[in-house]
Amino acid sequence: MELGRDSDTGGQVKYVVELARALGSMPGVYRVDLLTRQVSSPEVDWSYGEPAEMLPPLNSEGMMDEIGESSGAYIVRIPFGPKDKYVAKELLWPHIPEFVDGALSHIMQMSKVLGEQIGDGHPVWPVAIHGHYADAGDSAALLSGALNVPMLFTGHSLGRDKLEQLLRQSRLSRDEINSTYKIMRRIEAEELSLDASEIIITSTRQEIEQQWRLYDGFDPILERKLRARIKRNVSCYGRFMPRTAVIPPGMEFHHIEPHDGDLDTETEANEDGKSPDPPIWTEIMRFFSNPRKPMILALARPDPKKNLTTLVKAFGECRPLRELANLTLVMGNRENIDEMSGTNASVLLSILKLVDKYDLYGQVAYPKHHKQNDVPDIYRLAAKTKGVFINPAFIEPFGLTLIEAAAYGLPMVATQNGGPVDIQGVLDNGLLVDPHDQQSIADALLKLVADKHLWAKCRANGLKNIHLFSWPEHCKTYLSKIATCKPRQPRWLRNDDDDENSESDSPSDSLRDIHDLSLNLKFSFEGDKNESRDNVDGSLDSEDRKIKLENAVMSWSKGMAKNSQKPGSAEKVDHNSNTGKFPALRRRKHIYVIAVDTDASAGLSETVRNIFEAVKKERTEGSVGFILATSFNIIEIRSFLISEGLNTTDFDAFICNSGGDLYYSSAHSEDNSFVVDLYYHSHIEYRWGSEGLRKTLVRWASSLTDKKGEKEELVVEDEETSADYCYSFKIQKPGVVPAAKELRKLMRIQALRCHVIYCQNGSRINVIPVLASRSQALRYLYLRWGMDLSKVVVFVGESGDTDYEEMLGGVHKSVVLSGVCSNASSQLHANRAYPLTDVIAYDSPNITKTPGGCSVSDLRASLEELNVLSG
Repeated sequence: MELGRDSDTGGQVKYVVELARALGSMPGVYRVDLLTRQVSSPEVDWSYGEPAEMLPPLNSEGMMDEIGESSGAYIVRIPFGPKDKYVAKELLWPHIPEFVDGALSHIMQMSKVLGEQIGDGHPVWPVAIHGHYADAGDSAALLSGALNVPMLFTGHSLGRDKLEQLLRQSRLSRDEINSTYKIMRRIEAEELSLDASEIIITSTRQEIEQQWRLYDGFDPILERKLRARIKRNVSCYGRFMPRTAVIPPGMEFHHIEPHDGDLDTETEANEDGKSPDPPIWTEIMRFFSNPRKPMILALARPDPKKNLTTLVKAFGECRPLRELANLTLVMGNRENIDEMSGTNASVLLSILKLVDKYDLYGQVAYPKHHKQNDVPDIYRLAAKTKGVFINPAFIEPFGLTLIEAAAYGLPMVATQNGGPVDIQGVLDNGLLVDPHDQQSIADALLKLVADKHLWAKCRANGLKNIHLFSWPEHCKTYLSKIATCKPRQPRWLRNDDDDENSESDSPSDSLRDIHDLSLNLKFSFEGDKNESRDNVDGSLDSEDRKIKLENAVMSWSKGMAKNSQKPGSAEKVDHNSNTGKFPALRRRKHIYVIAVDTDASAGLSETVRNIFEAVKKERTEGSVGFILATSFNIIEIRSFLISEGLNTTDFDAFICNSGGDLYYSSAHSEDNSFVVDLYYHSHIEYRWGSEGLRKTLVRWASSLTDKKGEKEELVVEDEETSADYCYSFKIQKPGVVPAAKELRKLMRIQALRCHVIYCQNGSRINVIPVLASRSQALRYLYLRWGMDLSKVVVFVGESGDTDYEEMLGGVHKSVVLSGVCSNASSQLHANRAYPLTDVIAYDSPNITKTPGGCSVSDLRASLEELNVLSG
């Protein structure tokens, strides 16, 4: 690991690699995959381009009998983003959906491989998905929703806290901070992680009480109240809050042997007469006039938040400290200061100027190079000189280096802001200081260096208590927390345990049941659409029909799965009808998703007809299929199809209610030509606030007033278009209604987890489950039916609903239709705290824009550019 090469390669990298390795060695854990980005670039080590790399256990004695095929811990590198280029984390946001799709593909492949090896032929699903840092939290939330698997999250450092720190320093304005760090997108990712996580894992209590409480979606007091209600089996009215767990990072100690000797002790020479001292000792000691003085050691990147300049000032202005000790600053690796990043170079130059100002030559070491395996020797050298380790950061989320230093017998001086408070509480091996108080830093260092009795006591305490921070201890606690999560996986996997030898119901019979019942359950084109809501007493009739429908879907899906395995069955299918293997998604070479958010059906009609005409030949052959993804509900879709003279079977599937519902087309019944996917409902219902959420939304709508303070119906519930997994509201006056981000914030503050979408050019609000969306529905279709996402082409306008950005990322191709929905862009930008360019990679080879408009020739040209047509 190239730790310290830049701001993306700090202690978190070491943490996650060692966590994966340690978990892979724990009893009961078969496999751990650490997913990261594949980078094939001359800028970084060649190994970053390897697709997979095993992490051998540090102590594998006695484990050989337990190791099975494909077991253990692995780094799995997913290719995404610009090829052959290292990309800083702040610039990765547009490429996160591509990582999610690649990770989903890997997980599916591995579930099949492990199913064959240890699962009796059944897929082996992940037990949990753990996101580390904001971008991985965003990814883990989408993966958790797609796979229906519990999610855990560790922030490591948090965006809101960083924003406050940067604003306090007054070096950059809020806009400059957002431009440099994409901080608002990062904060939204952390909010989504709160929405989706079962457990938030932190290293310290301070992180929970002082950092996470800055977020809309987390309130420590409300979290405790909800937990108490759940324990008493009392309703929480749709409110959900992730649990928190403080688990300090671990460390491997078995290879560490603290030495009691010092530099005055004569070292034995090798046979050739040379000193056995490590090379890094010589590299550091060449800086010092008197290398035997106690060494004050700081090990950190030259980053402003690490506060190294204050440390140098404290050392330079305290003459007794300068007389008693030396200062060593290990600040990563560098070749040329001019080639370093701007902030790192600025800090390093400031330090060099301070060395010159205080004439610290011969007293301060700042080596240019060190290897990762040199770090233990650096700690050992500081301990031999009876030195002190210092972490003076303005805020330290945890402070893994403090634990490492203690393991080598070094007392510590550390910031009182963050994790060191908890570490000092356990180890009792040093002093805490205010990082803004230069004199406090100098006094603490002088006290430890000058008082040999105190130094020895702190050293002994650290060595005595250090085992409490071992990786095995961490992993035991970690796995016990995972065990408290309710196991989740897709419903169709849980219902796939029928007797293979028994004859299942005929798929055609099951389909007939579906067509008789499907839409009548919650949607009837002629009857009462809100039957299930009105029927509050849950009458047997309604419940019986629901159970019968679910059984019909199960029987049908199992029957079709078995039929699809019969040799030659696929060849007998008539590609121009849906009477064969159903749904038809599996046999299409390409799937075209029409997700054009026009506010009038006439505009949508023209777009659909032009797309159909552009691929007329392929459509006739049956090699392409179509999905309509829209904010309309199924009744509006049916009306649209009828009014425009289109057939239901022109589309293979309908993602409606902004992703709250999924239907397939069927040619079996003229009355009910849509088949609802009930498994999709069970897939997205996680944390759905249901009636409690609806009542809160209704109260919010009724409370709105215009700018004059007059109360009128600005937003009203639209019961006609609402569904069980989508609450719809009509916006009467779009100009005076709060932006979507404001409503999302309000729901999060009340612990109601949902996905708020302003749609149809700002005339409607759709509120759906937090991990439901049109893009997630596509991932569901990949998961459920094996639809190849790389063969999917999504058509969108120049703007659209507030979930627009989600349709433009991933391994699928995207065609932006010039001139379509261009009038919605101002509405769209008002609904998010960051520009679209932060989250959409318009220069991606997967995205193209039609040259002129939405004509057949323009569409054909764009599809040829994406290499999805032969030309």
